[in-house]
Amino acid sequence: MARMSVLTRDEAQNRAQLLDVHRYTIELDLTTGDETFDSRTLIRFSARTDADTFVELKPAELRSATLDGQPLDTGTLDGNRLPLRNLTAGEHELRVDASMRYSRTGEGMHRFTDPTDGETYVYTQLFLDDVQRVFAAFDQPDLKAVFELTVTAPEGWTVLANGITEHTGEGVWKAAPTPLISTYLVAVAAGPWHSVRTEHRGLPFGIHCRRSLAPYLDTDADELLDITRACFDRYHEKFEEPYPFDSYDQAFVPEFNAGAMENPGLVTFRDEFVYRSAVTDTERQTRAMVIAHEMAHMWFGDLVTLRWWDDIWLNESFAEYMGYQTLTEATRFTDTWTDFGVTRKPWGYDADQRPSTHPVAPKDVEDTASALLNFDGISYAKGASALRQLVTWLGEKDFLAGINTHFARHRFANAALADFIDSLASATERDVHAWADAWLRTTGVDTLTASVGSRPGQWTLALDRTGERPHRVTVGVYDRDLHDGRRLLLRERYETDVPQEAAPEPHTGTRPALVVPNDLDLTYAKIRLDDTSLETVLRGLSGIPDTLTRAVMWNTLRDMVRDGELAPADYLATAAAHLPEETDLALVQGVLAFASTHIAGRYLTPDRRPAALATLTELCRDLIRRTEDGDHPGLRLIAVRHRIDTAAHPDTIAAWLADGTVPGGPELDPELRWRILARLAVLGATDEAAIADELARDPSATGQEGAARCRAALPDEDAKARAWDAMFGSDDLSNYLFTATAQGFWQPEQADLVQPYVSRYFKAAVAVAARRGPAIAEAAGRWAFPAHAVDTETLKLGEKCLRKADPIPALRRKLVDQLDDLARALRVREA
Repeated sequence: MARMSVLTRDEAQNRAQLLDVHRYTIELDLTTGDETFDSRTLIRFSARTDADTFVELKPAELRSATLDGQPLDTGTLDGNRLPLRNLTAGEHELRVDASMRYSRTGEGMHRFTDPTDGETYVYTQLFLDDVQRVFAAFDQPDLKAVFELTVTAPEGWTVLANGITEHTGEGVWKAAPTPLISTYLVAVAAGPWHSVRTEHRGLPFGIHCRRSLAPYLDTDADELLDITRACFDRYHEKFEEPYPFDSYDQAFVPEFNAGAMENPGLVTFRDEFVYRSAVTDTERQTRAMVIAHEMAHMWFGDLVTLRWWDDIWLNESFAEYMGYQTLTEATRFTDTWTDFGVTRKPWGYDADQRPSTHPVAPKDVEDTASALLNFDGISYAKGASALRQLVTWLGEKDFLAGINTHFARHRFANAALADFIDSLASATERDVHAWADAWLRTTGVDTLTASVGSRPGQWTLALDRTGERPHRVTVGVYDRDLHDGRRLLLRERYETDVPQEAAPEPHTGTRPALVVPNDLDLTYAKIRLDDTSLETVLRGLSGIPDTLTRAVMWNTLRDMVRDGELAPADYLATAAAHLPEETDLALVQGVLAFASTHIAGRYLTPDRRPAALATLTELCRDLIRRTEDGDHPGLRLIAVRHRIDTAAHPDTIAAWLADGTVPGGPELDPELRWRILARLAVLGATDEAAIADELARDPSATGQEGAARCRAALPDEDAKARAWDAMFGSDDLSNYLFTATAQGFWQPEQADLVQPYVSRYFKAAVAVAARRGPAIAEAAGRWAFPAHAVDTETLKLGEKCLRKADPIPALRRKLVDQLDDLARALRVREA
């Protein structure tokens, strides 16, 4: 295999000083077969001085290359770099003719054939440095250019791109030239798409999916387009710079590695967002948030783009914050910050407490491989939390003024952290440079600890801080309802700064039952309550009136479990006591997920797992009984899903599958059928014949993944051997089928059966990651890791692998994180 070089920051800076890239003219031919496509590229650029440089591409075959009409030696291609030697100052034209490979891993030009109807689709995912899998390019974000694409596609296909496309005949599609954009933002999606088109504010809008998903897209088309229009209009109220592209298409594409990608004018989404089965309103809210997030990128990332990958927070943190805030302001989803608090923030907190933590805006991103590792809970959730705190401290008016200054100064160009802070500073008298140093250049999670003092008629609150960041927080003060002891009543909320500059002022009144620092979740910090408040929460959490406050409290209990300060069994008991009274779907889902995955799956020893599953099963039964009136379908769906996942005995869920329904509803849709069958496989209560029958019933791509998951979960030595070989012995599985197989393979109930594979995992993961690249490395590290094996031997095997096996960066990062989580689980068990 040819050696592939990653681009370093120094190389990118040197090339940016040398070159101005003007225009790419790209011709792609998608009619040349199932394995490769043709790519012809003309790059017009200029050099400022005489020098040598290089262009990147990863071809199946490099047929020819010419510079200013003179042929280049194709044999000089070194991995992914074609040298351009002896450049002279002035204008140049580079032409490259190559055959490129289609991908099955969601990188470059991904090719997918729908098992439902045999139709084929291709789409690009060029982030972070995969444009070179599709066409030759000077592949770095600060060499923006105009892109002009022509695509030849099979008859009956539609081609989508960053700009409006026109079919000129004989399968040839021409896209309108783009404004100046970065290489990683170029996008093409081609196939027999089902499309719903409309117009808004004079711009063409469209949503697109595979033909087999057409009925499901049509069902939700009004909702999707309404959200798109509402967010579009709200951004135009916030931002002075108008939407900078000629159209807005949203394509739901198969086997997509991320949630979505912000390609200008053609956002691509994973097509699980086209719902084939019943979903909760919180899941619809999540989809809406992703729509809002990606639209924010049209300004944050696409109009103004980072100069180098150390500033990915300028893209992701802003889009994350704007997505949640704008959805709250512009749509029916007005409680989005609760979902953020219970699902996204813990992602940030966890990442920030691992050895792999990094600042929101790091200074040391040396190359593209290192940059790819930073698309994590810190760049998204922590960064968005920091911005929410910034808005609290700065005020939204000054914040938006600074943003609009930033757009005006850097439109269709590139910017860095210093540029953004200067833009903010122009709108306020506050010291935003000091704020940025404290919040964006540091690592770790601060902890705010409450101490409540009292004497007759007065009480005081002192907030101690572990950490160095300044915080502006809202304190919530609650009393017990004298008429209903289960309820808590808000006495007052007030703002305060941490660290406190003077001794705490006394408050008039009796000592509160509950004092909540960070009551509205406006800062990023772990919270520790005073003893009385903690006792109130454990006994009365469901009586707190505000969902966002309840989210803060559930996160506090979660953090205490992870830090060994609250017994896992006490968390389970609290969940059992209070979830039956909970009304917020995001909270129910978040608490059940943590309880089943982390507490029952990792933090309790194997001998205590059955009792934990029994507690969760009974809790789900309570929720199912509570929702028999049909008034809470989302809550009932969550309870049914978790009742399936926690089943220790097959009888009940097997009866549901046989009857095709849960008594009292819901009827089993494909998602629930595969979910039950997967749990029956774990319990040894189904077989290959039943899996094959279900696959015949649902031969879709999702069905193929369900079957792979079920087959890998069978408690049978031959089944485990086949699954292992599919993942690690061959390279035939797509990214999604690899993940599904990995999800089925390791099961706590089958620890003895899979024990021999634990020691084989690390060598196998290193090898498959080296062969198949970052996307499969991510899947191998995340899903194929033996997370159930919480013991010192697994920890030692992993540490040895990191010392001696030299895994590629994407896998190394996942292994570091997994091993840290394993070590934490061991500490929790000891505590």
